[in-house]
Amino acid sequence: MTYKQAGVDIEAGDRMEDLIAPLVKRTYGPRVIGGHGAFAGMLRFDFKDRLFKRNYREPVLVACTDGVGTKVLVAIRAGNFKTVGIDLVAMSVNDLLTCGAEPLLFLDYLAVHKLIPEHAADIVSGVVAGCEQAECALLGGETAEMPDLYHEGEFDLAGFSVGVVEMKRMITNRDAEPGDVILGLASSGIHSNGYALVRRLLFERAGMSLSDHVGVLGRTIGEELLEPTRIYVRSVLEVLRAYKVKRVIRGMAHITGGGLPGNIPRCLPSSCHAEIKRGSWPVPPIFPFLQSLGVDEEEMFRVFNMGIGYVLVVRPAFADAVLRRLERSGERAYPIGVVRRGGGEVQFR
Repeated sequence: MTYKQAGVDIEAGDRMEDLIAPLVKRTYGPRVIGGHGAFAGMLRFDFKDRLFKRNYREPVLVACTDGVGTKVLVAIRAGNFKTVGIDLVAMSVNDLLTCGAEPLLFLDYLAVHKLIPEHAADIVSGVVAGCEQAECALLGGETAEMPDLYHEGEFDLAGFSVGVVEMKRMITNRDAEPGDVILGLASSGIHSNGYALVRRLLFERAGMSLSDHVGVLGRTIGEELLEPTRIYVRSVLEVLRAYKVKRVIRGMAHITGGGLPGNIPRCLPSSCHAEIKRGSWPVPPIFPFLQSLGVDEEEMFRVFNMGIGYVLVVRPAFADAVLRRLERSGERAYPIGVVRRGGGEVQFR
């Protein structure tokens, strides 16, 4: 009996490696040592050439891991595997960014029922696109073919990111103060949270299909649901690098599962709360559409980002300048609230 007869095709894995090698190399910068296909990837903190020097004095490593959740089931249903890799990168690097860290490297893990090299290459092409947006190296990965664990056609994704921040530039949840302004950066839609509820609402309750065109969305359900998570790394790092001495940014939050109420308190001291003004940003039409299928407003804000994918807590004297910098970087940014003295929660008004 052969390994292939048991369900694992080594030749398919080799073909996949041939397909993804030129994609992965696109993410390599001058700090990457060695080539694709080694047992482990290597990357320098610094580089001798002055052009690439970061000059870390007290470097702190920051690490994150995450997945895409049941958004992969939408990709499987649609037969479109090219965007969930972007989501995978976004979920980790946006988390890592909240400390003020720059992403250095990313690793991916792909588990499948049966390895179809072309599908795997599509997934990795999304991971590569996400790494290019985050300006980090796809330093390695793993693909596991497990027919006894996954049903036919199924796969799952996990990602791991490592970054670095200078100790004195690190952003923690102890820095915000009453009076600080809360800026919200627009999301690209649902991002990668709440898909268990989304699928129940659209496919079971409303009986819709991915090919259904919805007028208020201006596109099909499939196109809306597979819109990749926005990566905020470049624009936020540009702001942080613009203020090399002053501590302008007091806190940052990636708005994922738990929405604004569950994530903003994570970047505030326990002695403060966030006062968020309703209507201070445009809510993308997908959220009212989902709500109309039978979800109350409190649950919507508890599950979804509601149009705000990332939050910065900024010293009030610099809020307008930071807002303008973010907009010049291509972000849609809004002053959505203020920090008050309180008990570590989010209050809407």
